[in-house]
Amino acid sequence: MEVIFIKDLKNQGKKGQIKTVKDGYAENYLIKNGYAVKKTKENLTKLNNELARKEKQDEENKKKALKVKETIAKETLEFKVKTGEGDKVFGSISVKQIKDELQKKGYEIEKSQIEIQNTIQSLGFHNVIIHLYPEVDAEVKVHVIK
Repeated sequence: MEVIFIKDLKNQGKKGQIKTVKDGYAENYLIKNGYAVKKTKENLTKLNNELARKEKQDEENKKKALKVKETIAKETLEFKVKTGEGDKVFGSISVKQIKDELQKKGYEIEKSQIEIQNTIQSLGFHNVIIHLYPEVDAEVKVHVIK
């Protein structure tokens, strides 16, 4: 029997995948537990509509991310820090501090989206990468002053 997976099932199939399985397994496990539905014209139409909707949504989200990338690239985040002898910075600028500063400027960015390549422990300008969407990364300048 051919089934369409409606949920991911480890080592069996991913959502949207069409697979041929034994009738008993399909009826008694996959369909009964809500992992799959029988492959019919109606269910195929639903699957195609859902995939088209998801693709359209992905396109819209990517466009939004590109707009945010343009505006965020113009931003410079300033952090005032305490320094010791020889302008040595006490501590470093954290991902949380960058997230908070971006939120103050109106950006909805999560900590997991921010990537600091080298710890920010010195005065001056540093670049931080922000992952806005798959394949859409923005760079924001961080200016550390005393």
